[in-house]
Amino acid sequence: MPLLLIQGKFRLKNTQPDGDTVHFVADNPTDWNLVGGAHPVHATNGEAPLRLEAIDALETHYAGEHQPLQFGHAAAAELLTWLGFNDVQRKPDESVIASTPETTPGYILTGGGDIHNRAVAFVGRGAPPAASGTAVTVDASLLRQTANHHLASLGLVYPTFYTSLFRDLRLELTAVAQSARTARQGLWPQDVTTSGFKFSDLSTITDDVVILPKLFRRLVDFLQLSMPVHCLPAYLAGKGDMATVLSTGERIVGLHHVVNVTNGGTIRMTHPAEDLLFDEG
Repeated sequence: MPLLLIQGKFRLKNTQPDGDTVHFVADNPTDWNLVGGAHPVHATNGEAPLRLEAIDALETHYAGEHQPLQFGHAAAAELLTWLGFNDVQRKPDESVIASTPETTPGYILTGGGDIHNRAVAFVGRGAPPAASGTAVTVDASLLRQTANHHLASLGLVYPTFYTSLFRDLRLELTAVAQSARTARQGLWPQDVTTSGFKFSDLSTITDDVVILPKLFRRLVDFLQLSMPVHCLPAYLAGKGDMATVLSTGERIVGLHHVVNVTNGGTIRMTHPAEDLLFDEG
């Protein structure tokens, strides 16, 4: 999978890094002009927010809400430690006020931005494997050197795949995520995405229930409409998330095809995260 390599440094102060987002400053700001894709990356003084490719950490501050913080914070702490930060001080709103060191060197491998104009990237630390501003073929071997792979191998994030991700990289991340699940590492012992959970209000998904963040975000948005739970399938249909169920080849439009809602308010996804390949937004 050919991706653009950009060399630079990671920076935390006055940002809100979590388990799958962090800020990156390119050594050569003009390298951002080389990023392709439908959504441009918004960089200021060479700095842009990153969204880590193919993984999704539990939310720590989505629309003012959060998932069980022990897992979201664990993913964020592991990412920042892996990048070389050993002392990160935050405000209650998750904003970083200081870190040691202030920056750490590294590189990213990106194919474009997302709808929020963040660079979607695989994240590497230290010296890059090639020159900045060049295209690099990312295979499973190089993938294993990234934070994305590291977090998935520890079971601290969910695999979440989009169509731009090449099959060999998807299979590698699927394998390590399934291995972590089998070993009951990280969040997996508490995950109830496919086994089911009772859903009635925010407290039922923010305090104890560990579920796929994509589903969590949809549920938070749904609750803002003050509609009864039995209306959830219609709401999910209206959102029109497009995906392919990898195990069957079925194309779906709307998560209601893979989210079961009982009359008693129990919700479960009928396929695990790694069995869904989402269309790019």
